[in-house]
Amino acid sequence: MKLAQLNFHHLFYFWRVAKLGHLTRAAEELLTSQSAVSAQIRQLEERIGEELFTREGRRLILTDTGHLVQAYADTIFGLGQEMLGRLQGRSAGITRLRVGSVATLSRNYQENWIRPALTNPAVVLTLESGLLEGLLVRLVQHQLDVVLANETVPADPDRLLHCRFLGSQLISLVGPASNWASHSLRIPEDLDGLDIALPGPRHALRAQFDALCATAGVSPRLRAEVDDMAMLRLIARDSGWLTLLPEVVVQDELRAGILVAVGQSTALLERFYAITTPRRQRIDVLEQLLTGASEI
Repeated sequence: MKLAQLNFHHLFYFWRVAKLGHLTRAAEELLTSQSAVSAQIRQLEERIGEELFTREGRRLILTDTGHLVQAYADTIFGLGQEMLGRLQGRSAGITRLRVGSVATLSRNYQENWIRPALTNPAVVLTLESGLLEGLLVRLVQHQLDVVLANETVPADPDRLLHCRFLGSQLISLVGPASNWASHSLRIPEDLDGLDIALPGPRHALRAQFDALCATAGVSPRLRAEVDDMAMLRLIARDSGWLTLLPEVVVQDELRAGILVAVGQSTALLERFYAITTPRRQRIDVLEQLLTGASEI
C-alpha cells in the first residue's frame, strides 16, 4: 500500500477506538454509529492487510499490528493537535520547542537559558548546533522556533527576522589555579609572549581581541584556536595555558577552584541574541524564556 492509499479518516476512527478501548464510547465521541466506526476500521484493516483488533467478549484487544499502528497514530494525531494549538494561539498538551544555536556558543550558556523549560514536563526540547546561516535557513522554513547566536544578523528585506538582545557578559582570561592563583593580568598589555588559547576566527569575540592586541602592539603566543566552546573549556582545564573565554564556559571549574580568572577587559564583551521569524505563531514556553532572559 502506498501513502496516497492510506485513508487518514479511517486511521482516526481506529485511533479513537484504540485510545478509548471501547467501540460504543468511540462512536459517541465521534457522533456516529457503532456500525459506521466498525466499517471504517474494517476498511483500514483491508488496506493494511492485517487485523488490528481481536475480540474477547465485549472487549476489543489490539493485535501486535494494532499496537504498532496505534503508536504511529499517536504521533500523527498528537502533532496535528499541537499544530492546531499553535495556529489558534494556545498550547495544549505537549509543546515541542526547537532551539538552534551557533556552534561557537557556550553550552553552559545554552543550558542556563533553557533551564526553566527543563523543569516543565509538558515541554519536549529539540536542540541543534551549526553555522548561523544554515540555522537561519531552517528557522525561515519553520524547522526551528528560535536561533541563539552571539552576533546579530544583517538586515535583509527578503528575509525578515527579529533579533532580540538577551544579555551580555565580560570575557575573562583564565588559567590553572596552581600557576595563576595570585596573579592579575591586564588585557592586552601583559599578554606579550604568553602561551594562550583563543576562540576560533569565526567567533565574534576573536575580532575584538585581535584588534586590541594590534592596537597595543602586543603579540601573545597562540597555542590553540578553537571554535567549539566545549573543547575550549577542556583546553583551559587541561593544557596549562591561559585561555580567553566567557566565564560561563568554565563556570564549574571556577567554582571548584581548578581555574582562576586572572584578567578582564571592558573592551571585550560577548553579546547574546535570540533570532525568530516575525510571523511565527506564539509558543508560550518560548515567550517565557525570551521575557525572562537577563544578563548571565
